[in-house]
Amino acid sequence: MVEVNVESIAGGPGDAAHSSWLELSASALRHNVAVFRAVEGRGGPSRALGVVLKGNAYGHGLAQVLPLVHEGVDILYFIAPQDALKVREHERALGLPPKQVVVLGAVGPQEAVVLAREGVDAVVADRGWEDAVPVLRAAKLPRPLRVHVHIDTGLGREGFTLAQLPHDTRFLSDARDVLEVVGGLSHFANTEDVTEQGYALAQVDAFETGLGVLAELLGAAATGLQRHIAASAASLVLPRARYEALRVGISLYGLWPSAETRLSARLVLGEVPVLKPVLSWRCRSQVVKWLPANSYVGYGCTYRTSEPTRIAVLPVGYYDGYPRLASGKAHVLVNGRRCPVLGRVMMNHLIIDVTRATADEHPVTATLLGRDGEESVSADALAGWAQTIHYELVTRLGAHLRREVVE
Repeated sequence: MVEVNVESIAGGPGDAAHSSWLELSASALRHNVAVFRAVEGRGGPSRALGVVLKGNAYGHGLAQVLPLVHEGVDILYFIAPQDALKVREHERALGLPPKQVVVLGAVGPQEAVVLAREGVDAVVADRGWEDAVPVLRAAKLPRPLRVHVHIDTGLGREGFTLAQLPHDTRFLSDARDVLEVVGGLSHFANTEDVTEQGYALAQVDAFETGLGVLAELLGAAATGLQRHIAASAASLVLPRARYEALRVGISLYGLWPSAETRLSARLVLGEVPVLKPVLSWRCRSQVVKWLPANSYVGYGCTYRTSEPTRIAVLPVGYYDGYPRLASGKAHVLVNGRRCPVLGRVMMNHLIIDVTRATADEHPVTATLLGRDGEESVSADALAGWAQTIHYELVTRLGAHLRREVVE
């Protein structure tokens, strides 16, 4: 029987399995952290800079991003408990002092026990946490689980509404032996899509009202709560919402939340901070060849060449996260030139026109996202062609894609 080394088949840098990859700029990431350090330091008391690494670090790769940001920030936010615990593994492996880590998402009773033992904060957003109290007590923990109370100020998602808050959080007073309330948080509903922040300011008012209710309920235990509501957009354009901690998400990765946020930042900060995109996506061609005039390209015969055309077949498609809705609208970059995507985006293939980008049929490297020479394809642009937003675009990049850190 012949033995096959699977790793050797898919492991080489020139293999088809590695023909599409993501590059993460360490210098761009450091730059973006510095931008928000400057914002965090504008007036008022000292604030903690928190960054959100949910969704596989917004598709950029948690394993790659965590080591790059750990030293430079104060708080690391996650949705999934299992992702938060990777921080503690990283710290133990390198002998690093533990950072504050907060799980914003749902946590089961047994997961709460693990988080308490690891010194990871959780968020109490509903009365389901009452079920966790006896489990935490039975675990005989050396210290209570640190929790932040989520106040629903108008997003209509998780959290206690102002009407629920006085009644549904009473159990926290009786559970101080296992639940230590250290913070209060909320989420904005509409800071990104507008330049007029009336609704957001009403949410800030509601947040402060809710914090007052919480203080009455908890008494001295509510002194010095860490308050956090400002994500990327509010961190930039709503100074009142910065409180003790910022929760920077999409902009950590060099992407503006919206055009409206960029405009508002100029008005509020007096300048537009420079955010540097961290991610580039590149792909080596599988085939480069000529097609005669009047040749159909791809499934459905949706494109037909009007002249002899040199095409490149790229082994990347919607399986990898390249959006099918960009079919016939997008372009990629080859040798610093824009090359249209021809026909339909397929599961594992793109076909592009490289007639004017290369002089022969040698393999080419295409940039799907990022810069090549003087040209660039932004996540905003590709998302626009696909009728979606750049948040969805980057977070749907395949976890199987190789991610490498570059300077």
